[in-house]
Amino acid sequence: MGPEPGWSTFFRGGYMHEFDTDIDDGGSFNADRLFMQGGVTYAPDYRRSVSFALSYGLDGYDLSGDTGFAALRPWENINSYRLSMPVRWGFNEAWTVFVIPTLGFFAENGAELEDAVRGGGFAGVSYRFGDQLSIGPGIGVMSEIEDSPTVFPVVIIKWKIMDRLTLETGRGLGATLGPGLVLRWNASDKLDLSIGGRYKKLRFRLDDKRLAPNGIGQDRAFPLFGGVSYGFSRRAQVSLLGGAAFGGELRLEDEKGNTIAKENYETAGFGGITFNFRF
Repeated sequence: MGPEPGWSTFFRGGYMHEFDTDIDDGGSFNADRLFMQGGVTYAPDYRRSVSFALSYGLDGYDLSGDTGFAALRPWENINSYRLSMPVRWGFNEAWTVFVIPTLGFFAENGAELEDAVRGGGFAGVSYRFGDQLSIGPGIGVMSEIEDSPTVFPVVIIKWKIMDRLTLETGRGLGATLGPGLVLRWNASDKLDLSIGGRYKKLRFRLDDKRLAPNGIGQDRAFPLFGGVSYGFSRRAQVSLLGGAAFGGELRLEDEKGNTIAKENYETAGFGGITFNFRF
């Protein structure tokens, strides 16, 4: 079921702290990540809805160490601005189409936004087999700053495995690629427990004052997480999350996309809070 018919507004966001983790060739880093999104939704009925959303993200990196990648101090605070228009259109009780066009700007403080544009979107379809299962394929395509577009498959699923246990497609966080998969257990009418995972890729334009003037930075990893969510009502939820990012890689490129340095980093623990309000 989607949002209630008629107009509604929403505001969601969160804060995550990624704890200090070692970079393979020396040094370490930690990060603070903030995300906010607000918008409006119009739903003519429970099967169809169109939303307009504006979002802002801030990823603050703190690199320390006198050797390797950390010694380069390649970037600090990354701003993300994004406009999206999620559309959910159910043609009947069985078939639903999802489309989410997106336009965004991803840049370090002081970088030119016109050189930091990424655009693309996601499209998919799901088929409802009954009250227990809806599933279907999806695909996302995003242009990249000085690189080939990223194409990623998505499974659109909502599978009620048991009365209180559901496997579903989860929303991505902030400017990173998503979504992922979430296994959710409804412990009570107000309390949910969940575990999940997704692919994270943040690529952004740098300012003109560092080792790579107007260059490109990238942070890529595979976060796995667990969470507990409390619903004050159907319109207000708060979640506490914790987990670890595996297979992480930091990359620094020049303004044309040529690699200057790249290095893997160790498993990085993280924790934070998210909220979701609808009015």
